[in-house]
Amino acid sequence: MKALSQKRRHPLAAIALLLMGLLLTGGLYAVATSVNQAKADTTSFSASDVEEGGKLFAANCATCHGMGASGTQDGPSLVGVGAAAVDFQVGTGRMPMQMSGPQAQKKPVQFNEQQTTQLSAYVASLGAGPAIPEENLLDGKGDAANGGELFRVNCAMCHNAAAAGGALTRGKFAPGLSDVTSKHIYEAMATGPQNMPVFNDSNVSPEGKRDIITFLKTIEANGSPGGADLGSLGPVSEGLFVWVAGLGVIIAFTIWLTSRTS
Repeated sequence: MKALSQKRRHPLAAIALLLMGLLLTGGLYAVATSVNQAKADTTSFSASDVEEGGKLFAANCATCHGMGASGTQDGPSLVGVGAAAVDFQVGTGRMPMQMSGPQAQKKPVQFNEQQTTQLSAYVASLGAGPAIPEENLLDGKGDAANGGELFRVNCAMCHNAAAAGGALTRGKFAPGLSDVTSKHIYEAMATGPQNMPVFNDSNVSPEGKRDIITFLKTIEANGSPGGADLGSLGPVSEGLFVWVAGLGVIIAFTIWLTSRTS
């Protein structure tokens, strides 16, 4: 028994366990990487799209993002950001940026739909990342009630409960979400542009994203049933408006009475 106990406590046993742990960790990482690469491969782009996208990138984007999209001091690496990130940034006109600032501004798009697809294809070919969502996730036929709950829990603190947008720190802001296409809403959730966090499928499932889009399109279609929404900024702004307007009416009425008596 004593000899067996000493054998179990042999110093090489700890090294063997460490090696086994490293092998197991490496194996799991390889599996996870292959699964992630498989997700990227499901995006259907032609070889010509990738080639033309590379030419567009070299002519319009490489100045900031570097050749091969490896990044420079003026722009981050785009390897692994996926087609969805490019489709959102270029499709909303945020990229290419006209000037440096706290965040990229939405502006008229500089590339047509085909060119945007080609740029997306090129960046997607550089590494696995979120793909452009499928049409069935953008149809606006999800569960609006569940979408509203998900939006209030995950999005309303920045975008406002009515999706009207709001100010952030250091000159940044969360934009309003009216008149934003379903595809760009989904891509924003999947890629986390600007100061927005990434809501991957583990945080909010594809069906959950579909429900959020349904909720946003529902409140956009219904408008403001209570009359003027005053920017949908909440009770503070509404109360301030009523206070200022009411005080103004009282002052004006007082001046009118004074002028009548005199």
